[in-house]
Amino acid sequence: MNDRDQSERGPSPLDINRRWFFQQCGVGLGAAALGQLLHQAGHAATLQEPGAVDPLAPRAPHFAPKAKRVIFLFMAGAPSHLEMFDYKPQLAKFDGTLPPHALLEGYRAAFINPNSKFLGPKFKFARHGQSGAELSELLPHLAKVADDLAIVRGMHTDAFNHAPGQILMNTGSMIFGRPSMGSWITYGLGSESQDLPGFVVFSTGKKGPSGGNSNWGSGFLPTLYQGVQFRSSGDPVLYLSNPRGIDETVQRDTLDTLATLNRKHLNIAGDPEIATRINAFEMAFRMQRIAPEVMDIGREPEHVRALYGAEPGKSSFANTCLLARRMVERGVRFVQIFHEAWDQHGNLVNDLKANCQETDQACAALITDLKQRGMLEDTLVVWGGEFGRTPMVQGGGNDGRDHHPNAFTMWLAGGGIKPGVTHGETDDFGFGVVKDGVHVNDLHATLLHLLGFDHLRLTYKFQGRDFRLTDVGGNVVPALLA
Repeated sequence: MNDRDQSERGPSPLDINRRWFFQQCGVGLGAAALGQLLHQAGHAATLQEPGAVDPLAPRAPHFAPKAKRVIFLFMAGAPSHLEMFDYKPQLAKFDGTLPPHALLEGYRAAFINPNSKFLGPKFKFARHGQSGAELSELLPHLAKVADDLAIVRGMHTDAFNHAPGQILMNTGSMIFGRPSMGSWITYGLGSESQDLPGFVVFSTGKKGPSGGNSNWGSGFLPTLYQGVQFRSSGDPVLYLSNPRGIDETVQRDTLDTLATLNRKHLNIAGDPEIATRINAFEMAFRMQRIAPEVMDIGREPEHVRALYGAEPGKSSFANTCLLARRMVERGVRFVQIFHEAWDQHGNLVNDLKANCQETDQACAALITDLKQRGMLEDTLVVWGGEFGRTPMVQGGGNDGRDHHPNAFTMWLAGGGIKPGVTHGETDDFGFGVVKDGVHVNDLHATLLHLLGFDHLRLTYKFQGRDFRLTDVGGNVVPALLA
């Protein structure tokens, strides 16, 4: 149990409902938040109640953390580990042959049939850095920072379709309505930024993730902690600019009046979502001034933009990685970039080339840039998708792979991660994990540990049960810790 958060849960054993607790017990989250915001903006802070706490104020975790913030590069659609990180000479040797019967016994796949033949890897591999990390020729830039990576080859999951797989990776459960990882972390740590959301989301690539907004939703946590989706060009958030005829004075007066009405409603209903609404209006007001400056990558030196391959005014994964660095530099706790383009049931070779050309340079640049600024040591960078791809071919040709939950690869860097290691091992065909497997819940437990949390104690009571990000599983992976 997370004792620190007991005040937000409300009493459960007594016949006192949560609304009564918020209304009568002087917690006053909405008043507290608004009071602090107005005080910072130069307004009278008369709304601050004794003992009140800003729900987004920075908070200490259970123990000293290695990481203070997270950037999650989510490659939605499931990248092929067999073409990028997990070279299998035996798979090349048996290309075009049927897998052994024992290998597929009891196996469930999304689309292929049991008679699908092996498909050998399509790209060359080589070892890089002092660590000897084995990487595909598709990743020439990542190869230059290989000694900063922890490559996790033993990942496995419970889902073999995109939406449930993405929801599991991001919330710890395939059930819709659970809080996302970014929401849990913002709930546990608060935010160091007064002018930007604590949890920011970008979406690049050809489309949004299959799991939709649930990937960054707050579930049953207060909506204060959900991810806020930004655009990488134009207005960062829709409807952030004022309409014609509305200047800052008019807007400030309007917000003050609206806040007064909302506070009255909060005092009557005691609903914490009203506090969220107050906070959202005030955050939007401050973002109008700070967000355009943060989103202007033209302010970066030319050599930094060239490092990422970023171009001002364009919407790209490279621009977004640079924006992620600019945001965590300003105190944003969790930035997640969804790049939905990795579902290669066919056209595997060309699409993987295109995907890596769009993402490889920027991923490596992010690590290099953070390291040069002294930020990598306490910024946790995570790369990966929802599952892997099959060693067997999909369809009648030789250029596609199906969904595969039994084995896939992710990589981690910074934030207390042990650099220059490859953890986990799959069988000769990349079909299943044979050594040091890491389940999605184990990954979550490890990330929370690096952020200073015992994953068993970071909980929230809902419908009579203490929920957590790791659901009913999860073990920290010591071999990944520096």
